[in-house]
Amino acid sequence: MVEDDAVCPVCGRWLGTRIVCGECSGARRWFVRGIYGFYYEGKLREAIHAFKFSGAKKVGRRLVRIVEDRIRALSSGFDCVVPVPVSEKRLKERGFNQSFIISNEIKDITGIDLVHHALVKRVPTKDQFSLSRRERARNIKGAFQVRDTSCVAGRRILLVDDLFTTGYTAGEAARTLRTAGCRDVVLFALARTP
Repeated sequence: MVEDDAVCPVCGRWLGTRIVCGECSGARRWFVRGIYGFYYEGKLREAIHAFKFSGAKKVGRRLVRIVEDRIRALSSGFDCVVPVPVSEKRLKERGFNQSFIISNEIKDITGIDLVHHALVKRVPTKDQFSLSRRERARNIKGAFQVRDTSCVAGRRILLVDDLFTTGYTAGEAARTLRTAGCRDVVLFALARTP
């Protein structure tokens, strides 16, 4: 599990102490805080792969339940849960959006509204894992859209993703939500690359 007192409170990078890292200090992050369940390594990496690529939804749900106490502790800080969306093409290929599965579990834990239709992926993108850091930023730019600003305006949003690597996907999704008028965005990622 990611130890909150030893990481950057924004991107989750391990620093040995809880301070904002140099990268987050120097760059604009559209989410005010990040909460990360696990490091994406070893057996956890295998579990996330089974969840994400083999349709093992039970594994994803179970991983969320392992960090349930952390989720409960932060639930007073947001008004609704919004999953990072996938394209229609990806949804048809996989049959589900893993961020939606995680978000739904968070909704069950906290009782806070899941607003799954607030954010949509308006253009398909290449898989981020196959791209360089620079290509990832270009690939995801402008990919999201808020369908109805009234469901996010003035609200504190818990944005949910399955995996945080460079932060470009979460950053672009959060930017889109902030531009649409939400009050704050806090990110929850089930796993974070070490």
